[in-house]
Amino acid sequence: MFRRFVPVLLAAAAGFLIATWWPGAPDALRTLLAGPRGGGADVELKAKPADAPVPEKPGLVRLTDRQVAKAGIRTDAAGEGRLFRHLHVPATIVPSADNTARIAVKTTGTVVELRKGLGDRVAQGEVVALLDSREIAETKGEYLAARVSAELQKTLYQRDKELWDRRVSSEQQYLRSQASYQDLKVKEDAARRKLTFLGLSPVEIDALPTQPAAQFERQEIRSPIAGKVVERRVDLGAAVGRDNLETELYSVVDLSKVWVELAVTPGDLPLVREGQAVTVRTDATGAAAEGRIVFIGPVLDQNTRAARVVAELANPDETWRPGSFVAAEIKVSDEPVRVLVPAQALQTVEGRPTAFVRVPEGFEARPVTVGRSDDRDVEVTAGLEPGEVIAVANSFTLKAELGKAAAED
Repeated sequence: MFRRFVPVLLAAAAGFLIATWWPGAPDALRTLLAGPRGGGADVELKAKPADAPVPEKPGLVRLTDRQVAKAGIRTDAAGEGRLFRHLHVPATIVPSADNTARIAVKTTGTVVELRKGLGDRVAQGEVVALLDSREIAETKGEYLAARVSAELQKTLYQRDKELWDRRVSSEQQYLRSQASYQDLKVKEDAARRKLTFLGLSPVEIDALPTQPAAQFERQEIRSPIAGKVVERRVDLGAAVGRDNLETELYSVVDLSKVWVELAVTPGDLPLVREGQAVTVRTDATGAAAEGRIVFIGPVLDQNTRAARVVAELANPDETWRPGSFVAAEIKVSDEPVRVLVPAQALQTVEGRPTAFVRVPEGFEARPVTVGRSDDRDVEVTAGLEPGEVIAVANSFTLKAELGKAAAED
């Protein structure tokens, strides 16, 4: 019976010796014994556990719709647009020189009535003041005398012409009558032109023959334009006219249109041209309006070294008051681009401009190539296609989340 246990003891001793001197023998023997059928076992040994974590996609920020809304991240589709470049300059609102009038007298006299005060509106041709003037009375008298003499001589001339045509009177009498009429007509026309120069309208001159003599010294002062009285220079009873006396009674301004005087530096002057759009803003009220450049001064101001640029601005509600300081933007370029995004939509990640593209899992950080830009938008030349939805507000939150994920890895 002992003989039957001898082989078993020898095999155990041999196995102990082989394991001691050749540690890899069990694996080698198993491989050798398994043969070609052992491949499956090897794959099974090297397979990963079923619960191993899936590696995170690089540049992906996982957020749910609720998290996106809570973070205030606003999205919009990238697409075609126009790239505007603006030149920012200080400006001042001033009255339009085309809509400003100074109501003045052209003769000496005394102010007997002022019908308008500061801030009152006037219509074109409306009487704003009355003046008593001896010069006006004398000129009216000269005109009426010349008119009567011319009319009388015209009657004599027509009679002498008729007699000459019938060969009743002599030719000499006809020619003498014609010359006298032409001379008196010239004097009448001269007197009429003098009244026009002194401020009388054609209607007023034609009405002089029926005007009472007591009103000959009275002159009506009318406004040449419609607008608002912004200045009154005289009081009742004031002597006005020539000889170092005041000649202006009122200043009237039509504020339906105003001018915007822009201070443009010599370096920016080549970018400015007539017809360009100008946007005017004021911080006091937040109002904004758009006008057009109508004039560019050829000479620089000696004190400020800036060029005078004038834009015209519609002001139907009289929102823009002359004398106000405003900020102006001159639109110096307008170009179409294929993909345009807001500048705040791009963040710098690893030294490259990056847009965060909306994907089902959240947002994907995608490097892009940028081109031209203006005050608000940036052109994307590569990395984005029209129609792709990106984060356009609070994208810095996504950049922070992306950096946090990278730090945790």
